[in-house]
Order: sequence, then C-alpha cells, then structure tokens
Amino acid sequence: MRRTLLLVSSTFLMLFLGGDAEACPFCGGQGPTLTGELKDASLVLFGTLKNPKQGAEFNGGSTDLQIEEVIKDHPILRDPKVVKMVDKKKVVTLPRYLPAVGKEGVRFVVFCSVFKDKIDPYRGLAVKGKSDLVKYLKGARELIDKPITERLLFAFEYLDNDDLEVANDAYREFANADYNDYRKIAAKFPADKIAGWLQDPDTPAFRFGLYGSLLGHCGTEKHAEILRKLLDSKRITSGLDGLMAGYTMLKPKEGWQYVLSVLNDPKREFIVRYNALRAARFFWNYRSDLVSQDEVVKGICLLLDQPDIADLAIEDLRKWNRWEVADKVLALFGKKSHDIPLLRRSILRYALSCQEKVPAAKQLVASLRQKDPEFVSDVEELLKLLQKE
Repeated sequence: MRRTLLLVSSTFLMLFLGGDAEACPFCGGQGPTLTGELKDASLVLFGTLKNPKQGAEFNGGSTDLQIEEVIKDHPILRDPKVVKMVDKKKVVTLPRYLPAVGKEGVRFVVFCSVFKDKIDPYRGLAVKGKSDLVKYLKGARELIDKPITERLLFAFEYLDNDDLEVANDAYREFANADYNDYRKIAAKFPADKIAGWLQDPDTPAFRFGLYGSLLGHCGTEKHAEILRKLLDSKRITSGLDGLMAGYTMLKPKEGWQYVLSVLNDPKREFIVRYNALRAARFFWNYRSDLVSQDEVVKGICLLLDQPDIADLAIEDLRKWNRWEVADKVLALFGKKSHDIPLLRRSILRYALSCQEKVPAAKQLVASLRQKDPEFVSDVEELLKLLQKE
C-alpha cells in the first residue's frame, strides 16, 4: 500500500509540477494528429456509405462505401474482387454494419487497415457540407515525412478553419511540437492575423497561450500593446503564460517586470500566479537570452512566502540545482504559515538533494531523521522515483 501511495504521489507530482517534455510549453491538448493517423493507416478513403446490412454476429454485417476520393492509396484498390463498379462509381464493401447513413449531405473519411487481402475500417469521420477536411488530409499526406517546420507552416493556415475537426487538428500539430521547432518559423506568420484571433471573443481560451507566444516572434510594438491590454483586462485566465512570454519577447524589460509584479502579488488569483510561474519556466528552459536564469531564480523566489504555491517554486529550484538560495528555502521549514504536509515534503526533498553541499540542509535532514525517520524515508523513496522519470 505504501509503495502504491508513493507511485501515485510521484505521478501526481510529474503531472502537476510539469516536466521538460518536448512539447509546446503554452499548449494543452497534446495527442494524436490526423497526420499521424494517416501515416499509420494502410488506406484512407472518402465517400458515401450505402446499403448497410446487419450480420448475425456482433460487429458483423457490411456497408458499401462509394469512393469519391482516395486520400491514401493501397494496392488492394487494384483488385477487381475488392473494388466494384456500380453506376460508373468505384465501391468497396466494408465488413461492418455502419447505420450512420441516410443523413443528407453527410459523407465520411474512413481510415482502414489491410489484413490478409481484406479492408478493415477502424475509424470514420463525418464530413458535412463544404468542409475542408479532405483537402486538409490530402495536404497533410504530402507532408508526412517532411520536416516539422513544413508541417507547422501548413497547419497554421488551418488554425481558424470553419471545420472544428480541422482547426483542432492543426492546433494539435503545434501542441505536439517543441517550442524550438516553431520558433524557427514563427517570424514568418502574419502578426495582424494572430492579433485578430486574440481579440476575437470567439477564439477558444485554450489557444491564447500559443497565439500569444507566436505573436511575440512576429509582432511589433503595436502588438505588444495588444498583449498588454489582454493581460490587464483580467478577463482571461487561460493562456496567460503565453501572453506574458509574447509580451516579454516584444518588450523584454517591461514584460519581465510585469511577470515579476504577478509573482510578487499574493493577492492575485492562484491561476494567474501559476501562469507567471510557467512563463518564468519558459525563460529558464528556452529564452535565457531574454531573461537570464539568475533573474528567473530571483523571480521564482518571490513565491516562497506564498504557502499556496511555494511548493511549486521549491520543486523548480530543486530540479535546477539552485542551492545558493538554500537559506531561504530551509527557513520555511517549521514556519507556521508553511507547516503543512505538502510544503514540508517539498522542503525536505530540496534538503535531501543538496545536503552534501549545504551544511544547513544536512543538519535539517539529520534532525528530521531522528525525530521522524518514517517521514524522511517516505520522502527519500519518492525522490528516487522522481529522479527516475
């Protein structure tokens, strides 16, 4: 049971504290993309489903697919036993009962595998009206093995597409990309268009972080003012980290001072201060040319006196091996405002990590080992799990 609890704690810490995974630092919604699915599929077809027939067994039956476009080809389509001509149109029979037919104007993109000379459909996407889904998939197909920068340039053109399936997939291409991948091309993007998205009340809130960071690369002083107005409006709580980062890219001194003002204000909502912390992490990991790592550490230390967020700051300082601020961190142990289990564990993890270099940390560990050996043992085991990640 104890081991299970430690594993759960480790997983929670990695998810909430954040790691250095190679993905957009301002995006949520990472996941499989249609480009990835195209690469994995044996065959992808677009057309109309007709003649669904139920079978006697579960998952049995059949449905005809009248092919309008072959998005990804396969030699099986040259087999006359598989592809038949019906009313001068190519038709394949899928071994599935698919009753989602008869809806006027709805066609489907069908992803298939091919096994033992048989087509096996495993995913279908409905295509309504004048959707750009097929055009998008055909363009994505041509870029499957191209550099990530080419895929991102292509995806950018579809970020505001009317088809939500297309727009969200284009966003996932950026969400899965490392910052350094889109940093190379972000200056090429149209700043006014991105600024328009940011000012559009219909723009999904989860996209603000990405758009703010993109604007930081291609914008001008007028765009910096737009970012500042968005930050000052206090109507936005999602994506603030990307807005802060973009503002700092365009106005380094003013932008970093804004981040510091948020970090140093315990009256600001937790989510706002957390976004400022994420922005500081971004500068540490990627843009020390804008804000030095020493300055980032000073900013992070502003959170140490704030009990609701101090554990996140301490964990960052531990991961970054910043032992020169050990006195500030260790002084929190036993402080009435910080005397809660979560913070006690954070401080002890920090002390355990630097005890060979900081005498005060070694003394704290020794004292706690004497008073509460099980507490120290649990934190040591959790620290080992974290270090293996």
